[in-house]
Amino acid sequence: MAKVNIRNEIRFILNGRDVALSSVAPDATLLDWLRLDRSLRGTKEGCAEGDCGACTVLIGRLSATGLVYESVNACIRFLGSLDGTHVVTVEHLRGEAAQLHPVQQAMVDFHGSQCGFCTPGFVMSLYGLWMKSPDPSDAAIEKALQGNLCRCTGYEAIMRAAHAISSYGKVAKDPLAAERREVATRLQALRDGARVEIGAGGTRLVVPADADDFATVFEKQPTATVVAGATDVGLWVTKQMRDISPAIFIGNLPGLCTITEDNGVISIGAGVTYTEAFSTLSKRIPALGPLFDRIGGEQVRNMGTIGGNVANGSPIGDTPPPFIALGARLTLRRGKTRRMIPLQDFFIAYGKQDRQPGEFVEAVHVPVPAKGTKFAVYKVTKRRDEDITATLGAFYLALANDGTVADIRIAYGGMAATPKRASSVEKALLGKAWNEVTVEAATACYASDFTPLTDMRATAEYRALAAKNLLLRFYVETTGTKAPFQVSRSEAA
Repeated sequence: MAKVNIRNEIRFILNGRDVALSSVAPDATLLDWLRLDRSLRGTKEGCAEGDCGACTVLIGRLSATGLVYESVNACIRFLGSLDGTHVVTVEHLRGEAAQLHPVQQAMVDFHGSQCGFCTPGFVMSLYGLWMKSPDPSDAAIEKALQGNLCRCTGYEAIMRAAHAISSYGKVAKDPLAAERREVATRLQALRDGARVEIGAGGTRLVVPADADDFATVFEKQPTATVVAGATDVGLWVTKQMRDISPAIFIGNLPGLCTITEDNGVISIGAGVTYTEAFSTLSKRIPALGPLFDRIGGEQVRNMGTIGGNVANGSPIGDTPPPFIALGARLTLRRGKTRRMIPLQDFFIAYGKQDRQPGEFVEAVHVPVPAKGTKFAVYKVTKRRDEDITATLGAFYLALANDGTVADIRIAYGGMAATPKRASSVEKALLGKAWNEVTVEAATACYASDFTPLTDMRATAEYRALAAKNLLLRFYVETTGTKAPFQVSRSEAA
């Protein structure tokens, strides 16, 4: 491997100005820096955990398709992750113009703001949507605003404002439209191929040059905190006050952000975000589309990564159960050495995975279900959108010509200390006729597979009953009915 140059500062663009920071703490958040260091107080702090959207800003970055802008939560976005990006706050929307930007004017004209605390976040989320879709549907607006909460106005006024934005006509001086080519050129110039190192010892912050450089750095410092999207690590800092030093930031890292398909297997780089993966996965494995739409809000999906969700090993992570049911495998890397294991074998116990010191998840390989097989995933939560899973069940079924079960894989989250297969239930179904009698009988085996816990999301009894009912639902939906059991507002309309 060629020697990597080292740079001792983070470089990015804030609104229209270049920024270079040589003193950055690993746990410094973008929100605190904007408000305290730059006096840009339009960006608000509400929940400090990526739920309410009051802190929403746009981050522009160079991707395989060019310059893209995405809404993110500044409260859990670390400064260390901003190298080579364009940070856009609500103050930038008007540019030098005297009048409000159409997104802002629509919120005024349609009475989308009362106390105003949440308004900048709504404006930035709608701005991000408007740039991608000038005439969005109700469903698109609701999806874009899943991560924004308003406590006093009511969402109908905001929905009307969202529909009206483009009626104000083209904005000749819209900052991101006017600056797009210039910003892309400036961001390209920031790509110097260098590794960023700031601080030393326990306060060290590293942004590797690429995946190979990350492998080198992490092998030498295996106790470092690896930060990808920070949708979980961010809360370690803001809610648990944990020390994440030293930290290695790998978001948008070259070599970890590709999605490819070969012989019916989709390979997803560990740095691919939910948003980036959505198009491919929802098209090739349709059942994953509705699931991804319910993982956090848009800001969380723009930040959170597939690899991070797997590597974190949470028992309520949303992607491991469906990937396990599909027979996914992992590529683990340590230095130059790689090994591949079944995803289900990666999870050993609560907080413990089959990962050696200095080893990291490099890619997830997900088989596309064969034609004629059945696959479904169901997420149970207290509210439909932007909520933590109580129980999640994923089901893969292949039937023989005589209607018996030739292959079945059932995996759950929220039922054990790790994502886990329902092995006893599978055994009770394998080789049997796929009918109501068999399925009902198999539900008795859940007690052998799981001993769920009671917590703030659900009781043990509720989880046990829900798990059984999800299997019954899967049976009903694979035996002829086309009626959805749970619909969103847009689906109902």
